Order: sequence, then structure tokens, then C-alpha cells
Amino acid sequence: MSACCIHQTWPVRGGALQLGLSGQLGKPARSAWAKYEPGTDGWLPLWRHIEDSAAVAGLLWDEWLPAGLRRLIAEPLPGGEVDGRKLVVWLAGVHDIGKATPAFACQVDQLADAMREQGLEMRSRQAMGPDRRLAPHGLAGQVLLGEWLEERHGWVPKQTGQFTVAVGGHHGVPPENGQIKALYDHEELLRTPGRSSGAWRAVQHELLEATAQHFGVEDRLEAWRTVKLPQPVQVLLTAVVIVSDWIASNPDLFPYFPDAASCSGQERLAAAWRGLDLPAPWRAEEPVGDAQELLVSRFGLPVGAKVRPVQEAAVGLAREMAVPGLMVIEAPMGEGKTEAALAVAEVFAARSGAGGVFFALPTMATGNAMFSRLLKWLKRLPGDGGARHSVHLAHSKAALNEDFAGLLARGGRVAAVDLDAVVSADGSGDRARCASAELVAHAWLRGRKRAMLASFVAGTVDQLLFAGLKSRHLALRHLAVAGKVVVIDEAHAYDAYMSVYLDRVLAWLGAYKVPVVVLSATLPAARRRQLVEAYAGTADPTEAVEGIREYPLLTAVTPGGVPVVRCPQASARTTDVRLERLADGLDVLADRLERELVDGGCVLVVRNTVKRVLETAGVLKERFGDGAVTVAHSCFVDVDRAGKDSDLRMRFGPPGKETSRPVGRHIVVASQVAEQSLDVDFDLLVSDLCPVDLLLQRMGRLHRHQRGENQEDRPVRLQKALCLLTGADWEMEVPAPVRGSVAVYGAYALLRSAAVLGPHLDGGRQRCVRLPADISPLVQGAYGEASVGPESWAQVLQEARAQFEGHRADQEGRAAVFRLGDVGRPGRPLFGWVAAGVGDADDTRAGRAQVRDSRESLEVVVVQRRADGALATLPWLEADRKGRARGGLVLPQDQAPASFVARAAASCGLRLPIQFSYAETLDRAIAELEQLYVPAWQGKDSPWLSDQLILALDEDCQTRLAGFALRYSPFDGLEVIRD
Repeated sequence: MSACCIHQTWPVRGGALQLGLSGQLGKPARSAWAKYEPGTDGWLPLWRHIEDSAAVAGLLWDEWLPAGLRRLIAEPLPGGEVDGRKLVVWLAGVHDIGKATPAFACQVDQLADAMREQGLEMRSRQAMGPDRRLAPHGLAGQVLLGEWLEERHGWVPKQTGQFTVAVGGHHGVPPENGQIKALYDHEELLRTPGRSSGAWRAVQHELLEATAQHFGVEDRLEAWRTVKLPQPVQVLLTAVVIVSDWIASNPDLFPYFPDAASCSGQERLAAAWRGLDLPAPWRAEEPVGDAQELLVSRFGLPVGAKVRPVQEAAVGLAREMAVPGLMVIEAPMGEGKTEAALAVAEVFAARSGAGGVFFALPTMATGNAMFSRLLKWLKRLPGDGGARHSVHLAHSKAALNEDFAGLLARGGRVAAVDLDAVVSADGSGDRARCASAELVAHAWLRGRKRAMLASFVAGTVDQLLFAGLKSRHLALRHLAVAGKVVVIDEAHAYDAYMSVYLDRVLAWLGAYKVPVVVLSATLPAARRRQLVEAYAGTADPTEAVEGIREYPLLTAVTPGGVPVVRCPQASARTTDVRLERLADGLDVLADRLERELVDGGCVLVVRNTVKRVLETAGVLKERFGDGAVTVAHSCFVDVDRAGKDSDLRMRFGPPGKETSRPVGRHIVVASQVAEQSLDVDFDLLVSDLCPVDLLLQRMGRLHRHQRGENQEDRPVRLQKALCLLTGADWEMEVPAPVRGSVAVYGAYALLRSAAVLGPHLDGGRQRCVRLPADISPLVQGAYGEASVGPESWAQVLQEARAQFEGHRADQEGRAAVFRLGDVGRPGRPLFGWVAAGVGDADDTRAGRAQVRDSRESLEVVVVQRRADGALATLPWLEADRKGRARGGLVLPQDQAPASFVARAAASCGLRLPIQFSYAETLDRAIAELEQLYVPAWQGKDSPWLSDQLILALDEDCQTRLAGFALRYSPFDGLEVIRD
């Protein structure tokens, strides 16, 4: 492409664009380039990209950024939201000014030659050598903008950084002070020395001055000189610049020259915005009526249903708060905390200007369950002018969720944001262009760094914790959560490692004034205090919060404020649970169940390890028959695991048309998967000894619903709730938990649990555990500092505590390595904000390991190898919702499988158990799995199976891996036996 050809694409003075930015620039400034498409004549001048980016930023401010974030950005500016919009547009416009430098411009010879013809001399790319790396265009732009503000507008250096860092950080990592100094030491990268130095400086200043004038900030720069931008505002400005740049850099939306040379800026922007078609944020309206009316209308409660006191109190407290803040809702299992949280979220969103909701849960399974409930709630929200809402399921296997996949296919008022779907458009001519434009919205709001920007998100808590992890493009994650109401469920479920991140995230959420709702049935008082302190940013006023023992309990605080508490009544229904020790023998268990189930009944047996689940299920099947025993644990392939959850809800859920409770006797043997977010109800509970808060969660599945007056519809022997506590040697002076339980929970938590439960065991002085009245005393006793248990336990408890505190200190220390710093003082630039971070963080196995203290685990896709060597999907897979068969489909090895077949295979993902997490075994397993490498399944033609490790079972569903024999069945899941 010749320089002459380039010049011919410039709009001329007096043409359609004379009122645009180019009309204010001379030829040298117009010759600077921003984008180039290799192998074509396509390029984009810098002035055009400045216009495009600024225009997009203006529309994002007007139509996409939630009102609460606009107010937050505008708050420190003297001109309020008018200044806020101008600042966002201007920063987005100047973000690529660093491309008007020799270090950048030299990269494309023909474009560099055109600039040389205008007096902008520069060495070739080869001649500059590795020094070019010292001047990435974001950092160069930050330096140039700072110089211009100081030289032309009298700003002092310490004032410029808080504004210019949005330019320096627009590629995801704000510069560090050392990088800035190194660039100042190599000024030749910014301006070629000698006669052309003045030409470069003139062009840079001309572009900056024209931009300031064009976007209306020239007369505001004096007023902004004394502004101190809070660091959260700097983060949001950076994030909006990133979003604007990414959209404006999409050639499908903003075509390159020469094809686009004849379009006016207004036409170009209008076409791009139509093609992008971003759903607007939620604009919540303050709900009218009392809590009863609100919850009945949003959750379809049956006629005559009365809202729970906790729900009523939560809505009332939300309305009483001067401004939305943090609300901690502690209430028993089954008390409607989820519904209360969404009702509070609606009030908070209306008052704060939040544009959506993020519901964070501990696991993918609980995220999937919440996603369905979130969709039902969304459909009952009052309409806001027919606006579409963007929705996302935020975990690594979201695309396999049927509800999510169905939304992707249907579209409509609720538009799902796809994570990594591969989209293609068939057709030609105008039809193809239209299809392509419609897909841009999915293509832009897709990917692990952007999907969280959807308005309504349910997913794993990892996505929230990533906001506290120093990583690339962290500003985008902050933009995603800062514009929403954040709900954190099962807050008791996060260990010390995760809590380090959660507390730091809460500190930033408080600084952003994000409304937060925290839910727990069993929250230790000390943890409650830490959550409140982290969010409020104050320590002294929260000390009294730890001493409160009432239950249920609502605690609320605003950023920098003093906590307030409410103590609503629990619902009238109480459950008295008899608690008995049971020796840890499988025959002992089977004998006891035979006695208890003489008249039938449904039993839940919860074990702390998968190994114990399978051992127990094997013995019980021999005694009661295969059909009378169901197994549920984490080592099922994804589609079987989802089917298990659905089956449990259908058979053991609340009474009604949607459930079909087994007749006779039935036993469910499960791991911890049964203790979280499953609305299931059993007549009898058997549990391994575990931390007391988790035992109470398990008890929440016992007599959860009323079955006849005084539970008379249950078997006679089981009309009184009974929990048998096993998993320990109870004959010893100090109970000895089984080794597997100690490995999972640690001895200290188990022993303190046994100690506080002592008075309730075997008809002790308190005779039973009364729910909900005993929940708080038990939890606070187990997690408090006071001595518990008999004096004879003291030495063993002391030793266990020392080990526990050492482990906790180790967790906290390791978590702090990559944890984001605390919020800095206003005016302090974000330089080095994510320095020494982890690079890119996402919801992959490696990404999750950054915010969870867990061993690295292997994930595989399980298929079956037939006798003839062919690979196929697992034979028992049920048809999908459209009736298409998924089981036994052949997976060709000489080509990429059809998308439907590959997706069916990918739905059989499985995380291998802990045996494969130890270094030597892990390496050996990977080496063996990599032997089944199918080249045709790699790359973009096979997105479902590319880069996946494939575990092939034989026709008997068995195989060997890394010295272990593996056996799988859809009834029992994966069984691992050492060879």
C-alpha cells in the first residue's frame, strides 16, 4: 500500500467530516495511525479511533452505565454528572495518544513512510531494537498526557497521575513507577531526537489540544486541577476506557479505511451501536406495598401464604437504612433467606442506582440451582419499558446448563450472555451482514473477562473473589461487581484462605458503595464482625456486633457507618431433634436402620468422604436392595451429577404436585453435596461428625417440611426427628474422629463440635437440639474462644488448636501473596495496582486455585471405548430437552465431531478425586491421559473437546490410571481402587 493511497483516504476539509476532529488537525497529525489489518489496505487513522472511542464512551455513559456508577464517578468532580460524562469521553478519546510516537508508528513500514513524508522522522522497527518494549503505547500515552497537562495547563506532577492512569492502564495493567522512570530515560521512544523532535511534540500537543476542545474539557481542566479522585473512581474510569476501546476496535462495528472513509462519524456510530445492541442496565423502581405484597408478587406464593418474620424484617430494615449498605441475614435453614435477599436487592437497587444483581454461591451445583430461581424472579419483575435484560451463569461449565443453553437459543426479553460459544452466521449478502451484526453483542459480551458485565449473574463465589486477586484487566471485574447488588450465600462455607480475599473484596465494595447482602444459617459471631468491619472500613463500632447472640439476626451497616441490628422472630415452626451417638460400624448402621425403617421411611446418610459414601452404600445395598439405596457425591460426571440433584429434589422435595416421594423405605447415602442449597426433606438423618455449623445444615434436611399435622404422615417411629451421629470412636476418653474426617476438617473443629454437642447427645441434660433456638448457641460455642468440653479433653484440644492456628496462619499468609491491596487514599494514582500479580485469572482449574486453598485437581471428559476401538458418548445419557438422543453417539477420531455430539461428550466432565492431586500421581496421570490425544479434536473446529483430557472407559466402564483401578456407574459414580 503506497503512501499516496493512504493520503487519498483522508477526508478533505469542507467534506462530510469537516465538523469532526480531523477538521481541526493539520496533515502531520492526520497521518498518525491507530489500527492496521495485515495483508490488506485496511487501516484506521488515530484521529478516527479517537472519535470512535470517545463516542462509544458517551453512549456507554448515557445508556449502559448504571446510575449509581455515574453518580460515584461524578461525586468528586465540581461539575457533577456533566463533568463526569466529559471526563469519561475525553479519557476514552485520548487513551491511544501514545500511538503518536516513533516507538509505535514504526511498526508498519508503509504507514510510517506516510508519516515521514509529513516530517515525522523515525528509525525503523529493527533499528529501535528491544528498547521499544520500554514504551508500550498505553504507558507512552500516560506520559504524554501528563506532560501536556503540566506544560499547557499548569498541573503539578502529583496531580496528573490519578487522571492519566486510565490511559496507562487501558491494556489491563496500570504501569509501575519503575516503568514510568525507564521511559523518561528513553525520550527518543516518544520523540525522535533532532530536527523532527519538535514536529513530534507539535503533533502530540495538537492532537491533545484538539481532543480537549472537541470534547468540551478545555475549560474544565482548570477546575479539575484540585480534584482528588478516589481510587475506586480511577478504577471505574480505567474500566470504561477499556470497554470503549474494545468496542471501538472491533472492525465489524467500526470498519477500517479505505471502505469507511466516506461515512460521517454520526452514521458510523449509529450503525455500530445498532449492531452492538447492548442490553441496558436494570432500572429498578422502588417496590410499593409491604413485604407481604412484595414477596407474594415476586415469588408466586400460594394463596394464604404468610411471609416469614425474617423476610418482613429484612425488607423493613432495607427501607429504613439512610443509604443502601451491607446487610447480614442470619436465619434458620428453610426460612426463605434467598427470597428475602432478592426482595432486599430490589429495594437496594432502586435506592442506589445499581444496574443488576450478582448472586455468589459456593459451588457450581448451587450456582446452577440459583440460576433457575433467578430466572423465575426476573420474569416476575415489573416491566421497565420492555427493556431486555442480560443474564449470565458464571462458572466454567455454564454452557452445559440446560436453562442457560435454552436462553441462548431463545433470546427475548432476557438475553443470556454466552461465555465461550462458537458463533457462525450462514447466508450471504445483506442477510449475512445482518446476522453478523446481531452476533456482535454476543461476541463482545462474551469471554471470561466480560461476561460478568451482564446485568444479572448467578455463579460461584470464585467470580467475586477474583475481584480481590491482582490480575490483568482487574478493572473490568470491578466494573462488573460495582454496578450491581451483590448477594453472598452460604457465608459460613468459606475457609480462612477464601476469607482473606472475601474481606478485601468487601472493603472495595464498601468503597464503591455497592449494596451487599450476606446470607447464612450458621455464621460464627467473630466472622460476622469481620465481614462488617471489612465493608464499613471501621473497627471500633463493630466490636459490639460480635457479642450479639440473638437468632435470627439482621445486621446492617453503611460504608463508614455504625452497625444496626434487628432481632426478628423465627417462624412459629420449631423442630426438636434427638441426637444420639452411633458406633462407627457399617453393620451397626445397617442394623439400626433396619429397626428404624420397619414401617418405611426416607433416610439421609451423610459421609465426609466419597470413599465412606461408597463403602456405606455397598453394605446398605446388600442389606436393603439396590433399588432402596441412592448414592450422591461429587465424583459423578457433570450430567449425572445434575440428574442426581434433580432426582433428589423430585423425590424428596417439599410436598406438592412436583414431587413423588418413594413408598416404603429408601436411603440416600451422600457426601457434603447434600448439605447446601438442596430443598430436600428426610424422616431420619445419619451424619458423620463434622463441624457443628455443617451438622446444623445437614439437620436442615431433617423434617424440613410439615407432612401432616404433627408430622403424622411420616412413619410412626420417625415422626420425632432423630439424628444419629457417627464417624468417631465414642468409647475413647476423647472422641476420635475417623481419619478421613480429620483430613477434611481438621481435628480441632471436630472436637469442639463434639464438645458443644455433648449436652444434647444421648438424652443429655438438654435432651435434644431445638431448631432454630439452639443454632446460634451451638455455633458461637464451637467457634468462640471459651473452653469447651470436659477437663479431660483440655490437652488434646490444646494440641489440636495449635495445629489449627498454624494451618490458618499458613492459609492467610499464602492467600495474601496475590491479594489486592487495600483502597488507597483519594488522589493517589493506581500505579502498580496489580504489580507482582498472577497475570490473567479466570474460572479455569488454575484460576480457581488462586482463590481456593485446594490441591490442583484433574478434570477429564469421560467417554467409552467400544470393542472395535471406536470412541462414543456414555451409553446411558438421556435425550436432551428436544428429544435428541445423546447416549452412545460415535465420536469420530479422524475429524471434529458434530457440535451436538461433542457437546454431549463434554457434558460428561469429571473432576478426579484427591488421590490424583498429589504431585507424582498427578504427573503420571496426565502423561497417561495425554496418550489419548486426538488431533482432529483440537482447535477452533472442536471447541467443546479441544485441549480436554479424555478418560476412556472400556465396555464394562472400567479402566486403569496412574496405578489405580477405576470403575464408573451412573448409580454409584466413580470408584477408585489402588491396584
